Amino acid sequence: MTSSTAVADSAPEPPITEAPRGLRGHPWLTLLTVALGVTMVALDGTIVAIANPAIQKDLGASLADVQWITNGYLLALAVALITAGKLGDRFGHRQTFLIGVIGFAISSAAIGFSGEVSLVVVFRVLQGLCGALLMPAALGLLRATFPAEKLNMAIGIWGAVIGASTAAGPIVGGLLVEHVNWQSVFFINAPVGVLALVLGLLLLVDHRAEKAPRSFDLPGIVLLSGAMFCLIWALINAADWHWTDQRTVLFLGLSVVCFVAFVFWESRTREPLLPLSMFRSVALSAGTVLMVLMAFGFMGGLFFVTFYLQNVHGLSPVDSGLRLLPLTAMMIVASPLAGALITKFGPRMPLVTSMVITAVSMFGLSRLDVNSGGLEMSIWFALLGLGLGPVMVGATEVIVGNAPIQHAGVAGGLQQAAMQVGGSLGTAVLGAVMAGRVDNTLPQKWADAGLPPMPEGAESKASDAVEVGIAPVAKGTPPEIAGKITAVAHDTFVSGMGLAFTLAAVVSVVAALVASFTKRGENAEAAGGSVHI
Repeated sequence: MTSSTAVADSAPEPPITEAPRGLRGHPWLTLLTVALGVTMVALDGTIVAIANPAIQKDLGASLADVQWITNGYLLALAVALITAGKLGDRFGHRQTFLIGVIGFAISSAAIGFSGEVSLVVVFRVLQGLCGALLMPAALGLLRATFPAEKLNMAIGIWGAVIGASTAAGPIVGGLLVEHVNWQSVFFINAPVGVLALVLGLLLLVDHRAEKAPRSFDLPGIVLLSGAMFCLIWALINAADWHWTDQRTVLFLGLSVVCFVAFVFWESRTREPLLPLSMFRSVALSAGTVLMVLMAFGFMGGLFFVTFYLQNVHGLSPVDSGLRLLPLTAMMIVASPLAGALITKFGPRMPLVTSMVITAVSMFGLSRLDVNSGGLEMSIWFALLGLGLGPVMVGATEVIVGNAPIQHAGVAGGLQQAAMQVGGSLGTAVLGAVMAGRVDNTLPQKWADAGLPPMPEGAESKASDAVEVGIAPVAKGTPPEIAGKITAVAHDTFVSGMGLAFTLAAVVSVVAALVASFTKRGENAEAAGGSVHI
């Protein structure tokens, strides 16, 4: 790292800000505006999963095509987040946010009008890129607009919006697909985007730090994008390829090589994409790791919960979403409260306590069985929301608040990238845990139930079905045999889910230890200090 870069990062600087006129630049109105944009991105992370079967049927798509509808979005979002944050730091977060809103709304509408699955995939990738512009810019605007004593509350509400939108995806998607059509899942973003754009033009104020970057680190962008692509691509495909497959090893290896080359380059370039000096802050580094670990358990665990509710308990997508309402409600309630607690006491104890609560809820979810009732599930879902809400807020504040103001956008991108990596890692690792448990226990449980041996070559298909809670009952199977197969399949799935949640609980305990290294943002006073609320 050159000395000039180190000096630039050593002290916080006030932002260059347009003079507020009337309601323009008002912190709470800024929060309302960015929340609308963030809602679109967070909602699309889960709402589309409900629409995939209808898209597959209507457009005649293959399973691989449907997977790309989701994976293309996640890949583009994860790969572009940090670079998009840099664009906000360079050109201003207001402009970047508005461009992201326009692009996201237009690409959403374009998907609804698409008559071919290839076009759906292309526009989903564009959605991800525009979402990557939106998310870091939203955090950058909040960081620059709110004074330090109000920032945690603002991030708390922001985190509640993300949590509520993510959890509401299956409910909203189920209602729209069931009562309208799959296109409406995407058309819904258009009016929200228009409203966010109008409010953004009227209310948002541009913020740029005096020492904002003046050039682009193109080699850094290429290396980091390559590293993130290879990592996320390997994690997405690990379930199908398996961890020891040459393709998985190749992409993970390429990711490591790109990351090493990226670190080498960033330590020598004058204006790096991701200043390594930021990681001299132990708190910022701990916050980044904490975000990865939190998303590992949350996204990975939620992946199995939907299969448990729909395939084991036989609930519809809408009913499954309603069953998750305690989780959503507690995240909405806990996030703003956590912001107030963190402002008063600092992030360390609230974060440690929240991760302990998360670990307890994960251990509780690991004890669910085929016959668990709605009350038992609701208790553990509510406790999970109570634990996750403060972590979303606190880890975000730690990352963004400990970064220099001129790198607020990069810090916002780092926070979101950590969440995407953690979610992909959790889904991949816990998926592997589930697959291993099913492969090890299904044959024995099958034999113990007195079922006839499976035909040669059918074991793999049966295991694949059981891994998502589906009983591999062939057509024409007598009811008595079908009942036994269903019982074995569900029992095996629940056993695998229990092991996966146990691992997620252990990860949450580790996250609680990591949280003990966090502290209040050192640079928070640099932003919004002169704004009266």
